Amino acid sequence: MAAMATTLTSSPKTTTFFEINKSFFHGSPVFSRVQPIKSSSQNFSISMSAATPQYNFDAFKFQPIQESIVSREMTRRYMMDMITYADTDVVVVGAGSAGLSCAYELSKNPNIRVAIIEQSVSPGGGAWLGGQLFSAMVVRKPAHKFLDELEVEYDEQDSYVVIKHAALFTSTIMSRLLARPNVKLFNAVAVEDLIVKGGRVAGVVTNWALVSMNHDTQSCMDPNVMEAKVVVSSCGHDGPFGATGVKRLKSIGMIDSVPGMKALDMNTAEDAIVRLTREIVPGMIVTGMEVAEIDGAPRMGPTFGAMMISGQKAAHLALRALGQPNALDETLSEMKTAQPELILASAENGEIVDV
Repeated sequence: MAAMATTLTSSPKTTTFFEINKSFFHGSPVFSRVQPIKSSSQNFSISMSAATPQYNFDAFKFQPIQESIVSREMTRRYMMDMITYADTDVVVVGAGSAGLSCAYELSKNPNIRVAIIEQSVSPGGGAWLGGQLFSAMVVRKPAHKFLDELEVEYDEQDSYVVIKHAALFTSTIMSRLLARPNVKLFNAVAVEDLIVKGGRVAGVVTNWALVSMNHDTQSCMDPNVMEAKVVVSSCGHDGPFGATGVKRLKSIGMIDSVPGMKALDMNTAEDAIVRLTREIVPGMIVTGMEVAEIDGAPRMGPTFGAMMISGQKAAHLALRALGQPNALDETLSEMKTAQPELILASAENGEIVDV
């Protein structure tokens, strides 16, 4: 992320996160008022000289390479990643909007190694589109401050903003997140089970996604494992691959029930998702729409602010569990010089985020 624009400092008046996060959207008509974000400093006017490729298309020729070199480069690097992240700090299961936001927030601390496991080949979950396969993404204020930090442009309305295409948010956060040296995305990999020791979640059991989908058609194909100090479950709402983290907790008796999400209520749902994001059992934090499944909260439909802020909160819960400076304990000042961007983008100037 770019450095967050605000700081968490003590002030006479403390405003809670949910007071900041109140929306005044009630479905009344809002006239268009297009305002690109102030934090974006990009200049999209490119001169022809700068845009001209630095090679001749008619005479273009690649440098020669042996096919085996390509194979070795891919294999060596992936296997080294598997060795490096076999025992890691945080595993984020599910790379939807909440999981990506969580991993992104965690990755700001260079001392924390983050492994993201995504069953699909293409990470991003449902955040490549808005609702009903439409392009635009709606984000209710004040979650737009996270977009300011990412320098994602939007059209601003009274109580919400609209990104012209949801893929703009998803591609931006992924490109920034995956560029960081302390992050590895294992896509096309499924989490088949949890590692549990002494009543605490201590990692995940993994397998290739295609193997997981074909256990009934082939002979036994045993999995692999990845130990972690903290597991963040961001598996989304119920579905073929949804809410798998909390459903597994129920099946092994670590929680009593998974009632499932209730009917849609945007105004209630988004506040509830952020408020109820928490460490559900020792060693495992639940974020995003999977929270609605375990608490019976309403679904929110095609609005994405709660996914982003729930992911941020989950990251700071994980930092707290790891004994690292975090926004929840107001200890970020300990890293202010080295890591100023750990400050929550959703905070107002001079106010403490109380979650």
